[in-house]
Amino acid sequence: MDKQQIVKIIENFAPLNLAEPWDCSGWVVDCENQSVQKIMLCLTVTDDVVKQAKSEYCDMIISHHPLFFVPFEYKGINIYCAHTNLDKAKGGTTDELIKTLGLKASPSDDFVRYVDFQTSVEEFTQKLCKLSNNVRIVNNKNLTEIKKIAFCAGSGSEFIQEATYNGADAFVTGDLKFHPAIESKIVLFDIGHFESEIPVLNVFKKLLQNYTEMVFAAEKSPFYSIKA
Repeated sequence: MDKQQIVKIIENFAPLNLAEPWDCSGWVVDCENQSVQKIMLCLTVTDDVVKQAKSEYCDMIISHHPLFFVPFEYKGINIYCAHTNLDKAKGGTTDELIKTLGLKASPSDDFVRYVDFQTSVEEFTQKLCKLSNNVRIVNNKNLTEIKKIAFCAGSGSEFIQEATYNGADAFVTGDLKFHPAIESKIVLFDIGHFESEIPVLNVFKKLLQNYTEMVFAAEKSPFYSIKA
């Protein structure tokens, strides 16, 4: 399939004009070859992912995270990323996380999505633990029940106040920072940056599965929990 057609399908779903000004969504490496027979899907392009793609005879890598610096050895394979535009798109990164949890979000054009879901903090924690082995919890007010949950896949500390203002009892994200956490009036769940965003690769798969062969890169979070 022509690689420009592949990109058109992605950008029809997640237009580049949705991306933040600082973002580098779009073509990372645009090689001369136009035809793509096999794609590797990944969250982050690394040396190992590029090696995997070449060993799998992939013509193209599609990632969620962008590259702000492109090593010379990456320039032999087409690389395209959809980052903050995919975060904002309906059915994108955060929506896919919510769907993976068996929930449904209210429509939104923002990074943050909201779900009305009455449950106990304990039960919801167990639900998140099925998705991530690296769940951290902040519960400064010792809440036991939650009714409205805000979600932002990836690093979402900056949206805690917004979630609180909009009536959320809890906020699910990754990469929580100390000071926003200690000041929070709502329950915070940090499930890990990787764990919160890895479901988005299913979005790429659904968009392109009728057009070309795809494989998932073997990836894992760089963090792991130590049990005493």
